[in-house]
Amino acid sequence: MRGKTVVITGATSGIGAIAARHLAELGARIVIVARDGQRAEETLRDLRAAGSGQAHTAFLADLSCLHEMRRVGAEIAAAEPRIDVLMNNAGLISSGKRKTEDGLGLMFATNHLSYFVLTALLLEPLRAAGGARIVSTASEAHRRGKLDFEHLQDQTGGTGYGTSKLCNILFTRELARRLEGTGVTANCLHPGFVATRFGDSAGGAIRAGLTIAKRLFALSPVEGAKTMVYLASSPQVAGQSGGYYDRCAPATPSREARRDHDARRLWELSAAIARVGE
Repeated sequence: MRGKTVVITGATSGIGAIAARHLAELGARIVIVARDGQRAEETLRDLRAAGSGQAHTAFLADLSCLHEMRRVGAEIAAAEPRIDVLMNNAGLISSGKRKTEDGLGLMFATNHLSYFVLTALLLEPLRAAGGARIVSTASEAHRRGKLDFEHLQDQTGGTGYGTSKLCNILFTRELARRLEGTGVTANCLHPGFVATRFGDSAGGAIRAGLTIAKRLFALSPVEGAKTMVYLASSPQVAGQSGGYYDRCAPATPSREARRDHDARRLWELSAAIARVGE
């Protein structure tokens, strides 16, 4: 990874932070997108301590807001003429029908639409790199999702989260199709159920349930980050595109996640909402 530029969202905690540090240790220059300036600075200090000597940098944005997604995507594209890896990793789970300032469902906007917008705005520097990779964090929770196009913004809790992760897989499939012949690949992954800060702000029964499950079943963040790092760096997946991976191996997602007509419809809907990627 020496000399390569990696853009990653959700890198100030959890598996994103572990993956960013590991890729920095492999020699990559890391560009993080974070919401909190203080945590971004702490992450940059940690990356610099990894010893690669690269000029890691951070951009600040709230990835639940459309205008912030567009702004930070344009800023990164202007600053980075070449991007070797884009890692879409930011995400959350929330209870209740929480809406963004754009009137979108919070989980749909953060977990899916931010992936769509950033990817669309960074395609030019990704193509310029030659052999670039797009890696998106999905989840086995996609099997609990329901792709109801009339009510995508209204789903809550575990169903809403599962639907946003189903969107990640469908987005990856359609993106891979559209990128055929460009040299840019797109894959997504299930990191496993990981003991991180994820879900701590969800509130109510969701937070309580996740807290108990983390104590009983969860992987360590280091284990959870392995597939992310594998897809970003391993020569074994060079040229492979459109896949869903679990434990560094190809996996088969649900039947709903393999419906290409839904993938195309989701793309068209996302492009209409975001006004990018059409």
